[in-house]
Amino acid sequence: MDRTKLETLLDLKSSPVAIRFVATAPSGVPRVGKAEPAGCGYWRRAAAGETFYTEAADHTSCAVGAHTHSVPLTPAQGKELEGLIGTMVGLEYLKMSDVAGIPTMPKPFECAVYSPLAAATEQPDVVLVRGNARQLMLLAEASQSAGVAGAGPTMGRPTCAVIPEAVRSQKTGSSFGCIGNRVYTGAGENDAYFAIPGDKLDAVVARLEVVARANVELEKFHRARLPLA
Repeated sequence: MDRTKLETLLDLKSSPVAIRFVATAPSGVPRVGKAEPAGCGYWRRAAAGETFYTEAADHTSCAVGAHTHSVPLTPAQGKELEGLIGTMVGLEYLKMSDVAGIPTMPKPFECAVYSPLAAATEQPDVVLVRGNARQLMLLAEASQSAGVAGAGPTMGRPTCAVIPEAVRSQKTGSSFGCIGNRVYTGAGENDAYFAIPGDKLDAVVARLEVVARANVELEKFHRARLPLA
Protein backbone atom coordinates (compact mmCIF):
# COMPACT_ATOMS: atom_id res chain seq x y z
CA MET A 1 0.00 0.00 0.00
CA ASP A 2 1.11 3.56 -0.72
CA ARG A 3 2.61 4.74 2.60
CA THR A 4 1.79 8.36 1.85
CA LYS A 5 -1.95 7.59 1.73
CA LEU A 6 -2.49 7.86 5.49
CA GLU A 7 -0.98 11.34 5.55
CA THR A 8 -2.93 12.43 2.48
CA LEU A 9 -6.32 11.11 3.59
CA LEU A 10 -6.06 12.89 6.94
CA ASP A 11 -4.31 16.01 5.61
CA LEU A 12 -1.82 15.69 8.47
CA LYS A 13 0.50 18.57 9.34
CA SER A 14 2.98 16.21 11.02
CA SER A 15 4.23 13.11 9.17
CA PRO A 16 3.27 9.74 10.68
CA VAL A 17 6.27 8.09 12.34
CA ALA A 18 7.30 4.49 11.72
CA ILE A 19 9.03 2.76 14.65
CA ARG A 20 10.66 -0.65 14.36
CA PHE A 21 12.32 -2.48 17.25
CA VAL A 22 15.33 -4.61 16.29
CA ALA A 23 18.00 -6.67 18.03
CA THR A 24 21.02 -5.06 16.34
CA ALA A 25 21.94 -1.84 14.57
CA PRO A 26 20.47 -1.93 11.05
CA SER A 27 22.84 -1.78 8.09
CA GLY A 28 22.83 1.48 6.16
CA VAL A 29 20.94 3.46 8.81
CA PRO A 30 22.85 6.05 10.88
CA ARG A 31 22.68 6.14 14.64
CA VAL A 32 21.02 9.28 15.95
CA GLY A 33 23.61 12.04 16.18
CA LYS A 34 22.59 13.36 19.59
CA ALA A 35 20.54 11.80 22.36
CA GLU A 36 17.26 13.54 23.15
CA PRO A 37 16.27 14.41 26.74
CA ALA A 38 13.24 12.12 26.27
CA GLY A 39 12.46 9.29 23.88
CA CYS A 40 9.47 11.14 22.43
CA GLY A 41 11.97 13.68 21.09
CA TYR A 42 12.86 11.05 18.49
CA TRP A 43 9.27 11.18 17.27
CA ARG A 44 9.73 14.88 16.51
CA ARG A 45 12.90 14.23 14.52
CA ALA A 46 11.41 11.39 12.50
CA ALA A 47 8.27 13.41 11.75
CA ALA A 48 10.55 16.17 10.46
CA GLY A 49 12.11 13.77 7.95
CA GLU A 50 15.04 12.03 9.67
CA THR A 51 15.71 8.29 9.50
CA PHE A 52 17.97 6.88 12.22
CA TYR A 53 18.29 4.26 14.90
CA THR A 54 18.78 4.52 18.63
CA GLU A 55 20.36 2.25 21.21
CA ALA A 56 19.40 1.76 24.85
CA ALA A 57 21.91 4.41 25.96
CA ASP A 58 20.00 6.97 23.90
CA HIS A 59 16.89 6.45 26.05
CA THR A 60 18.23 6.73 29.59
CA SER A 61 17.80 10.51 29.94
CA CYS A 62 14.08 10.09 30.60
CA ALA A 63 13.48 7.62 33.40
CA VAL A 64 9.79 7.24 32.63
CA GLY A 65 10.41 6.66 28.91
CA ALA A 66 13.11 4.14 29.78
CA HIS A 67 10.57 2.33 31.93
CA THR A 68 7.85 2.15 29.26
CA HIS A 69 10.37 0.97 26.65
CA SER A 70 11.95 -1.62 29.00
CA VAL A 71 15.39 -0.03 28.68
CA PRO A 72 17.87 -1.74 31.01
CA LEU A 73 18.84 0.70 33.77
CA THR A 74 21.87 0.90 36.02
CA PRO A 75 21.23 0.97 39.79
CA ALA A 76 21.76 4.76 39.74
CA GLN A 77 19.29 5.20 36.87
CA GLY A 78 16.82 2.98 38.68
CA LYS A 79 17.07 5.26 41.71
CA GLU A 80 16.40 8.24 39.44
CA LEU A 81 13.23 6.56 38.19
CA GLU A 82 12.13 5.87 41.76
CA GLY A 83 12.81 9.50 42.66
CA LEU A 84 10.80 10.83 39.72
CA ILE A 85 7.90 8.54 40.52
CA GLY A 86 8.10 9.68 44.13
CA THR A 87 7.90 13.30 43.00
CA MET A 88 4.85 12.58 40.85
CA VAL A 89 3.18 10.76 43.72
CA GLY A 90 4.04 13.64 46.05
CA LEU A 91 2.40 16.06 43.63
CA GLU A 92 -0.64 13.76 43.55
CA TYR A 93 -0.09 13.55 39.78
CA LEU A 94 -0.32 9.79 40.07
CA LYS A 95 -0.79 7.16 42.75
CA MET A 96 1.78 4.48 43.46
CA SER A 97 -0.82 1.92 42.44
CA ASP A 98 -0.95 3.53 38.98
CA VAL A 99 2.67 2.58 38.23
CA ALA A 100 2.00 -1.13 37.82
CA GLY A 101 -0.65 -0.36 35.22
CA ILE A 102 1.66 1.62 32.91
CA PRO A 103 2.25 -0.44 29.74
CA THR A 104 5.85 -1.49 29.07
CA MET A 105 7.51 -3.18 26.11
CA PRO A 106 7.43 -6.98 26.34
CA LYS A 107 11.16 -7.38 25.67
CA PRO A 108 14.24 -5.48 26.87
CA PHE A 109 15.08 -2.58 24.55
CA GLU A 110 18.02 -3.12 22.18
CA CYS A 111 17.65 -0.86 19.12
CA ALA A 112 14.83 1.10 17.50
CA VAL A 113 14.61 2.49 13.97
CA TYR A 114 12.69 5.74 13.47
CA SER A 115 11.63 7.28 10.17
CA PRO A 116 8.76 9.10 8.50
CA LEU A 117 6.25 6.43 7.47
CA ALA A 118 6.68 7.34 3.81
CA ALA A 119 10.42 6.58 4.05
CA ALA A 120 10.11 3.28 5.93
CA THR A 121 11.70 0.43 3.97
CA GLU A 122 10.42 -2.38 6.20
CA GLN A 123 7.19 -2.95 8.07
CA PRO A 124 7.24 -0.99 11.32
CA ASP A 125 6.10 -2.40 14.65
CA VAL A 126 4.13 0.77 15.35
CA VAL A 127 2.96 3.74 13.31
CA LEU A 128 2.45 6.85 15.40
CA VAL A 129 0.09 9.55 14.14
CA ARG A 130 -0.15 13.04 15.61
CA GLY A 131 -3.26 14.96 14.68
CA ASN A 132 -6.26 16.95 15.85
CA ALA A 133 -9.54 15.60 17.22
CA ARG A 134 -11.24 15.40 13.81
CA GLN A 135 -8.32 13.54 12.23
CA LEU A 136 -8.02 11.07 15.09
CA MET A 137 -11.80 10.59 15.12
CA LEU A 138 -11.55 9.37 11.52
CA LEU A 139 -8.73 7.02 12.51
CA ALA A 140 -10.74 5.71 15.44
CA GLU A 141 -13.75 5.05 13.19
CA ALA A 142 -11.53 3.33 10.60
CA SER A 143 -9.91 1.17 13.28
CA GLN A 144 -13.29 0.14 14.66
CA SER A 145 -14.47 -0.72 11.15
CA ALA A 146 -11.31 -2.77 10.54
CA GLY A 147 -11.79 -4.66 13.80
CA VAL A 148 -8.47 -3.56 15.32
CA ALA A 149 -9.58 -0.80 17.72
CA GLY A 150 -8.19 -1.00 21.23
CA ALA A 151 -10.68 -1.44 24.06
CA GLY A 152 -8.88 0.79 26.55
CA PRO A 153 -9.54 4.48 27.22
CA THR A 154 -7.53 7.26 25.61
CA MET A 155 -4.34 7.49 27.65
CA GLY A 156 -2.84 10.48 29.39
CA ARG A 157 0.56 10.23 31.05
CA PRO A 158 3.00 9.02 30.02
CA THR A 159 2.37 9.43 26.29
CA CYS A 160 5.20 7.04 25.38
CA ALA A 161 3.21 4.20 26.97
CA VAL A 162 0.90 4.22 23.94
CA ILE A 163 3.67 2.44 21.99
CA PRO A 164 3.95 -0.65 24.22
CA GLU A 165 0.17 -0.61 24.55
CA ALA A 166 -0.18 -1.03 20.77
CA VAL A 167 2.65 -3.57 20.57
CA ARG A 168 1.33 -5.74 23.40
CA SER A 169 -2.34 -5.66 22.46
CA GLN A 170 -1.89 -5.62 18.68
CA LYS A 171 -4.74 -3.12 18.72
CA THR A 172 -4.74 0.61 18.19
CA GLY A 173 -4.13 2.97 21.09
CA SER A 174 -4.52 6.68 21.66
CA SER A 175 -3.11 9.33 23.98
CA PHE A 176 -4.02 12.92 24.66
CA GLY A 177 -0.32 13.77 25.11
CA CYS A 178 1.22 14.47 28.52
CA ILE A 179 2.95 17.72 29.45
CA GLY A 180 6.42 16.22 29.07
CA ASN A 181 5.63 15.05 25.56
CA ARG A 182 4.35 18.48 24.57
CA VAL A 183 7.55 20.09 25.82
CA TYR A 184 9.88 17.64 24.06
CA THR A 185 7.97 17.35 20.78
CA GLY A 186 6.47 20.81 20.36
CA ALA A 187 2.99 19.30 20.06
CA GLY A 188 0.27 21.93 19.98
CA GLU A 189 -2.56 22.26 22.49
CA ASN A 190 -5.00 20.59 20.09
CA ASP A 191 -2.70 17.70 19.13
CA ALA A 192 -3.10 14.11 20.31
CA TYR A 193 -1.68 10.71 19.29
CA PHE A 194 -2.90 7.51 17.71
CA ALA A 195 -0.75 4.36 17.58
CA ILE A 196 -1.37 1.63 15.00
CA PRO A 197 0.34 -1.78 15.06
CA GLY A 198 2.39 -1.99 11.88
CA ASP A 199 0.79 -5.14 10.53
CA LYS A 200 -2.67 -3.61 10.98
CA LEU A 201 -1.85 -0.43 9.06
CA ASP A 202 -3.07 -1.57 5.64
CA ALA A 203 -6.42 -2.65 7.05
CA VAL A 204 -6.87 0.66 8.87
CA VAL A 205 -5.94 2.74 5.82
CA ALA A 206 -8.26 0.71 3.58
CA ARG A 207 -11.18 1.49 5.89
CA LEU A 208 -10.01 5.08 6.34
CA GLU A 209 -10.55 5.72 2.63
CA VAL A 210 -14.19 4.70 3.05
CA VAL A 211 -14.68 6.49 6.38
CA ALA A 212 -13.16 9.76 5.17
CA ARG A 213 -15.33 9.77 2.05
CA ALA A 214 -18.45 8.93 4.06
CA ASN A 215 -17.75 11.76 6.51
CA VAL A 216 -17.59 14.27 3.67
CA GLU A 217 -21.03 13.20 2.47
CA LEU A 218 -22.48 12.99 5.97
CA GLU A 219 -21.27 16.50 6.74
CA LYS A 220 -23.22 17.76 3.73
CA PHE A 221 -26.30 15.87 4.95
CA HIS A 222 -26.11 17.28 8.48
CA ARG A 223 -25.41 20.84 7.32
CA ALA A 224 -28.42 20.70 5.01
CA ARG A 225 -30.59 19.94 8.04
CA LEU A 226 -29.56 23.08 9.87
CA PRO A 227 -32.30 25.74 10.02
CA LEU A 228 -31.75 28.75 7.83
CA ALA A 229 -30.61 31.88 9.67
